Amino acid sequence: MSARLKEQPNEWLNRAKKTAFYFEGTRYEAFEGDTISSALLAAGVKTLARSFKYHRKRGVLSLADHDANVLVESVHEANIRADVTAPQVNRDYRAVNTIGGLKWDLGAMLGWLARALPVGFYYKAFYRPSWAFPYWERLIRRLAGLGTADPRRRSERQSRSYRHCDVLIVGAGPAGLSAALQAAALGLKTVLVDENEHAGGSLSYRDLSDDAQSWRASAVEEIENLELVELLCGATAAGCYDDYLMPIVTAAGVVQIHARSIILATGLIEQPAVFTNNDIPGVMLASGAQRLAHRYAVAPGASCVVLSANDQGYQAAAELQAAGVNVTTIVDTRAAPPMNVAGVTTLTDSYVARANANNGELCSVVIKDNERGTERTIDCDALLMSVGWAPAGSLLRQAGGTLVYDESLQQVVPEHMPARFATAGSINGIFAFDDRRKDGKEAAKFIAAELGLEVTAAAKVLPQSAPQSHPYPIFGATKAFVDFDEDLTPQDLKVGFKEGFDSVELLKRYSTIGMGPSQGKVSNMNGIRELAKLRGEPVGAIGTTTPRPFWQPVPMAKLAGRRLRREWHTPMHEYHLAQGAEMMDTGAWRRPKSYAAGSTREQIEREYQAVRESAGIIDVSTLGKIELFGSGAEALLEHAYTCGFDKLKLGMTRYIFMVDGSGTIVDDGVAARLADNHFYLTATSTHAQTVVRLLQLYADQLALDVNIIDRTTQLGAMNLAGPLSRQILKRITNMDLAEEAFPYLAIREGMVGGVTARLMRVGFVGELGYEIHCEAKHARGLWEAILTAGEAESCRAFGVEAQRLLRLEKGHIIIGQDTDGTTNPFEVNLGWGVKLSKPRFHGRHSLAELKPKVARKLVGFKVDQSVQVEENHLVIEKDDIAGRVTSVAFSPAAQATIGLAFVRLELCEVGSVIQIRIGDGRLIEGTVVATPIYDPDNLRQRIDDPQSLESAA
Repeated sequence: MSARLKEQPNEWLNRAKKTAFYFEGTRYEAFEGDTISSALLAAGVKTLARSFKYHRKRGVLSLADHDANVLVESVHEANIRADVTAPQVNRDYRAVNTIGGLKWDLGAMLGWLARALPVGFYYKAFYRPSWAFPYWERLIRRLAGLGTADPRRRSERQSRSYRHCDVLIVGAGPAGLSAALQAAALGLKTVLVDENEHAGGSLSYRDLSDDAQSWRASAVEEIENLELVELLCGATAAGCYDDYLMPIVTAAGVVQIHARSIILATGLIEQPAVFTNNDIPGVMLASGAQRLAHRYAVAPGASCVVLSANDQGYQAAAELQAAGVNVTTIVDTRAAPPMNVAGVTTLTDSYVARANANNGELCSVVIKDNERGTERTIDCDALLMSVGWAPAGSLLRQAGGTLVYDESLQQVVPEHMPARFATAGSINGIFAFDDRRKDGKEAAKFIAAELGLEVTAAAKVLPQSAPQSHPYPIFGATKAFVDFDEDLTPQDLKVGFKEGFDSVELLKRYSTIGMGPSQGKVSNMNGIRELAKLRGEPVGAIGTTTPRPFWQPVPMAKLAGRRLRREWHTPMHEYHLAQGAEMMDTGAWRRPKSYAAGSTREQIEREYQAVRESAGIIDVSTLGKIELFGSGAEALLEHAYTCGFDKLKLGMTRYIFMVDGSGTIVDDGVAARLADNHFYLTATSTHAQTVVRLLQLYADQLALDVNIIDRTTQLGAMNLAGPLSRQILKRITNMDLAEEAFPYLAIREGMVGGVTARLMRVGFVGELGYEIHCEAKHARGLWEAILTAGEAESCRAFGVEAQRLLRLEKGHIIIGQDTDGTTNPFEVNLGWGVKLSKPRFHGRHSLAELKPKVARKLVGFKVDQSVQVEENHLVIEKDDIAGRVTSVAFSPAAQATIGLAFVRLELCEVGSVIQIRIGDGRLIEGTVVATPIYDPDNLRQRIDDPQSLESAA
């Protein structure tokens, strides 16, 4: 049955446009401007969620993002706040934290065990016997979880923007609007932000008099036309940081506002009453019902009862009735009602003792008379609570301000303010419309004076004379919830108090009150009141908890912002794009992953086969390229790298790596001697600049005569590899490529394709190969010349994925992938490259200590080709972690899945069986194998006759 009301004067709906969406598999319609919750309530759906601990049925509470009663998810997003989120076209939403769906949630059985699950039970149970704890841990995490995150989903990055202003005003209600107008009149550059989609604050759902609504419309229109004021709606001030920095979260990303001063007109958060079944669908805050009716034109129920302890309850009843909502009764906790609402029965000096449910939803309430103790039952399907308020003061606390409990108001109000800070409006305990406007204006004057302007002294606006909050709105303890997020009752808080957690901060952590998704917005005040009762002290003596950023939840994608960093392209970048390459990041560089979108295994293996059977070429311009000149060049290399250079001959290269002071490998590459005092080095793509800086540092520390030139971006580079690479290269060079003239690991300079180039015989991919370096401006032409020369041999470009597979078969490691932040050379079989006989090199002392203490090794392994092993899967031995997989791929040469893994020493022997825990939790067996699995005698690096390929394989 539809609960949609007639068109309301302030409604946010565009009734000309409709959106279809699904909830729990059923199709619903919404108007443009609806939220998921308002559309479902309009369709008569009241049960929208299940609670966190006991899986109780829940519905709307505040409809203002002050609570997390209604969290839903879709395949696109988890933990969607349905109260403030518009439904997307044809999107299917479902409630989070259910077992079997919202209607028949099997988790509801936990409610039967409530007596056995007191607050803090998880601290004391399930740790004996110890072997059973992992089982209980998984079960508890499953039952207590929220939405399910899809790890494969990639969020769209959003730009981060910046603003600078004189005054930042948070909250565009009557106080905030008035403050913005006054600040602009004083010549102050102002930014006004509000978390709602439209400015006006509470004026959009209460204070609906003609005067108030006329003023709101004119104030918003004036502000929108003021050059000195920027209005940001749908923008949440997430936190307050040093130097008056405030991140504002918008639909388009985060706006970082640097302000000279701040005015908080953030208003109040309505608090619930606590009585039996106060959480069932149909029980909501009066302000939530007002938002529902006036913003979204939806009746909270067919028959409504208002529980009131203040004047706002009567105002809500009158305005809801005027909107077409049937309000039958006001239950006032006070003895003397301030007014009467025509057609509404008023029961004074009474309270709601219990809400009764039919099929889990409100059907009636039990009213108890304070004086006589009698009870009566009133049928209704909506109970609207108006018993008190708490300030939205988290931003003030984060800025260093303090709050105090005002006994005359029975409300927490600001006490101390940091410099150039002010609060305005109902957060100060000021409720009257005219007074809130005046308070905003005076706050702007105060800030102007703080900023050095000569203005008339601000006049203090006094708060209400009568309290607007009930001093203790807790009318029951059984199935009466103080914290809706955590399913906490007064009895739970009593248990925590008896356990010795008698301070507000300790009780918070033990009971978890205020630690759920709502962060205590609708629970902390009642929790403080309950603790005050237990301690026998005034509420003001208890204090408040510390609210930390963020004030509202912020998606991680918005925090990340758009990636702002350099992006370097190799000289062949345009060629790669033209060939349809899928590009990937390697440090700041963009490289081809493979030459096909999606980088499928089949495509990667085609590139792999080209290198193994004929020839392939890969762009390696991303490598660091460093030139050293001077009499101190060799001494610098001896200090920076672990190996010796005294035996490195002219025209030859050798593999090198460096370590830090702790002996951890930080980079590797190749060093070539071009002359006695002239060396050419390569470094990894991601560490080239770091290596240059370290070399310069060491040269300065040792006072060496050496010139260090970073040629990384000056030179392009490519690696031509494969058994037919020599015969292809012969066609475009005048150099002698014969084995005797140009042996393995040699370096030569000459002309290639009409370009002066430097060639190195290296073999990272395990085949006869030449790394060719030339000036960057000639690299693209040389690249294409090589491909043209190799057309008869079907020479083709290959990408990083094929390269990684090729090198894996040869057992060659990648620094940063097969090593981590603690790996030393002896653990990855590079001890042969450490010359401890040298008197000094960086990291020598640590390596000398580490050599006899190796506890793990990098080994090769092989598993059944049908098993999906991935990098970082764990090696398990006797239920303990014994290592991890660092690299893995299907090897065409071995016709099996092969990889590299760190394992304990006792598992390193060839033939040892290791257990690998794969993604679905299963343990599968792998066998340790000798590396390399391909061409272990390195014959293919030196092959001169392609006809002898088969014998050399």
